[in-house]
Amino acid sequence: MADGTPGVHHAKSTSHRGAPMTTAARKPNDSGVTLQFRLDAVPQVGRGTPVVLQFGGVTDPDGATVRFSADAGLTISGNDTLALPTARRTSATVTVVSEREGLGYLNVFITQKGAVSAISIPIQTGAAAPVLKSSGELKSAPDGESIITMPAK
Repeated sequence: MADGTPGVHHAKSTSHRGAPMTTAARKPNDSGVTLQFRLDAVPQVGRGTPVVLQFGGVTDPDGATVRFSADAGLTISGNDTLALPTARRTSATVTVVSEREGLGYLNVFITQKGAVSAISIPIQTGAAAPVLKSSGELKSAPDGESIITMPAK
């Protein structure tokens, strides 16, 4: 625990439940810190769900900082910040509690050298989230990106 407060617990780098880690997508102008994560339990209403996080790629001599926030319907149990040391892989576990069924996100904001990465980790509690029907048509843009065209009303 970098700041001595409970809630964000350091964990061993070995996989606790054997589940694979998911690597968060990165953008070219992000903080440069990599994040891998996994849920160590099936989210249930009123019960804590451990989210195991692994951070790497900290190059700033001052280290990096992490701030956690949760969407409505989710709460973070314990501390919502973490300090990351330079040139070391850091593992931590954050516990989120679902207050109701549905999809919510644990938002992770990583800051290094003034640049910020924003990563949202989905927490699905209960039945699958409803799927919205698209009223548009899937097409490809000239650069190859997939887009959905929607009629203007």
